[in-house]
Amino acid sequence: MKTNFPFAGMSRRSLLAAWAVLPAFSGLLLPASAQAADATSALPSWNDGPAKQAILDFIRVTTDPASKDFVPPEERIATFDQDGTLWVEQPMYSQLAFCLDRVPAVVKAKPELAQVEPFKTVLTGDFEKIGKLSLHDFEKIAVATLTGMDVEAFQADVKAWIAEAKDHRWKRPYTELTYQPMQEVLTLFRANGYKTFIVTGGGQDFVRTYSEKVYGIPREQVVGSALGTKFGYDKNGKPILTKEPKLLLNDDNAGKPEGIHLEIGRRPRAAFGNSAGDRQMLEYAKSGDGARLAMLVLHDDAKREYAYGPAQGLPDSKIGTFPQALYDEAKKDGWFVISMKDDWKRIFAFE
Repeated sequence: MKTNFPFAGMSRRSLLAAWAVLPAFSGLLLPASAQAADATSALPSWNDGPAKQAILDFIRVTTDPASKDFVPPEERIATFDQDGTLWVEQPMYSQLAFCLDRVPAVVKAKPELAQVEPFKTVLTGDFEKIGKLSLHDFEKIAVATLTGMDVEAFQADVKAWIAEAKDHRWKRPYTELTYQPMQEVLTLFRANGYKTFIVTGGGQDFVRTYSEKVYGIPREQVVGSALGTKFGYDKNGKPILTKEPKLLLNDDNAGKPEGIHLEIGRRPRAAFGNSAGDRQMLEYAKSGDGARLAMLVLHDDAKREYAYGPAQGLPDSKIGTFPQALYDEAKKDGWFVISMKDDWKRIFAFE
């Protein structure tokens, strides 16, 4: 069963917390002259404007040894939210779709669940009814679909699912719905000696299964909401780690800078997000000394992707909420707001 329905009524923080609780490499540093030439042509999917120029200026001043804002290679850290920043997050997060799609397999292993809610409702395939399930219902689904298996089995399940699952609107794999302009930013940063990290409210184990193939970001450079694991042995005596419904890190809101400190150990020089859940990460990055870059993606293109906010009068959304207060903070503190409609020539590579 592949779930493709508009999801509403649940906050990003609640959903990501529920999933969690319940349970290419950095490039060589280029000479300054080569950096400038490369940067000029590095963002072909961007329109000229303040957002594009801010990225190019940041790369230039932080990698030129003659610049007062020069950043030593070991300190070149850039962090990127995933959902809504690197790829599509509407009408629901891909990890939630994965959890719902795993319900039939869970019920097959435990047939008694077929008559138990919320599994009974999910099995009907009635998207309207599924969308009305409560947070507690989704907690039950998360426990059943994200825990109780060894980590290698979980990774295999995610890889198999993401290779076949398709978004309902574009009829394409989720992995093809990455934003081409942001892929170009990742490439530009790495070409100039920056390590790029995904810092996501989504499940760390989930994102790590595809991060290198999709974004060129090694699995060890993914910081996400993390469950506990328990060491043990399988029936053949092989050591295994089993996923447990115990939250170690809720990597959303304040959890993002906390996770960055815990798993990266350096304050980012640049941070990219798109929602209220990324606010503290951008504040943390921007508050350091020297040149800093904080950017937010605003989804304001209903024709080519989606339009939601509610900042700037856009429709409200429980997923990827971008409130007016966040927009005002960005303008006040020198962050850059990326307009999908105005700043991006194209959104996807297949356009």
